[in-house]
Amino acid sequence: MYPHHARLVPVVATAGLLVSACTSSPSAPESKVPSVVSQYACGQLHIRVTDDPDRRLLGIDYRDKRLLLKPDNSASREIFVAPGDTTTRFRRQGEQAELTIRGETFPECLPPGALERPFTAQGSDPIWQAHVSSAVLVLSPPYEDQQSLRLPSELVTANRHGREFVAEASGTRATLTVANQLCQDPVTGAQYPNQVRLTINGQSYQGCGGNPLRLIRGAEWVVDDLAAEGIIDRSRLTLRFMDDNRIAGQASCNRYTGRYQLTDEGGIDVSDLATTRMACAPALMAQEARFIEALERASRVRIGPHGELLLFTSEAGLLSAFQSDHDTL
Repeated sequence: MYPHHARLVPVVATAGLLVSACTSSPSAPESKVPSVVSQYACGQLHIRVTDDPDRRLLGIDYRDKRLLLKPDNSASREIFVAPGDTTTRFRRQGEQAELTIRGETFPECLPPGALERPFTAQGSDPIWQAHVSSAVLVLSPPYEDQQSLRLPSELVTANRHGREFVAEASGTRATLTVANQLCQDPVTGAQYPNQVRLTINGQSYQGCGGNPLRLIRGAEWVVDDLAAEGIIDRSRLTLRFMDDNRIAGQASCNRYTGRYQLTDEGGIDVSDLATTRMACAPALMAQEARFIEALERASRVRIGPHGELLLFTSEAGLLSAFQSDHDTL
């Protein structure tokens, strides 16, 4: 800590400064275009985007990191790239956007309440399906064997909680109301990022919608329990579900890579796992072997009541993991 010293200014000098301030003509302040801040969810990666028109920069804040991007002069003005790194870029198209960080492309970035397009919803009790794309609602109504209806639709409500579409033609009026809230199908147990209500001529049906990959992609998941035995203190087990169906992370001692595929009814299949070859303490190596085996055995994936990732077999739970607040990309 530095000592604070009072600074004495002569009275005459101060008076001169005051007179000078009153008699001089201040220069006109420079005009500044205010920055624009937007929020997006790229799957489970939440980002804050700041446009600075004066500096011609785009700032992206995510987890504990900040990216500064510049317009890509060789492309559209809505494409921004990191200086010296063309594998890190941000592209806007309408209200949606696409983010790639060091070659990894995240799920479509959506502002609060927005939906990926096309958007698909379905119900299982009774069975129905709806598909929204380009101002058209394609509807397979419940209890009917007829061909799908193709109705012109209009977006009538758009807020941070979700969207509502109204479609009407040939004596059928349908309303599709979508909320950004975790949904679990009561019959199959599969989970989706959106709760949906379909109303046809006054009769309402519940369902789920959206791409299930948005529930697990975009986050680094840090394991806090393995086979109900906890994990070794200060060890680290992680999972990242990436584009092109790749999975990677830390397996206690070594890093691993592999493939994953979401299957029907909330299933998951992890395959082709490979690790680096570093040797560690026997306890860590044993934990790593149990973790790799758990991934290979996993057959179901769920998001738990506290936002945790859960992997199961048909008989028992394998692991639970929470999202990391730090970036390891």
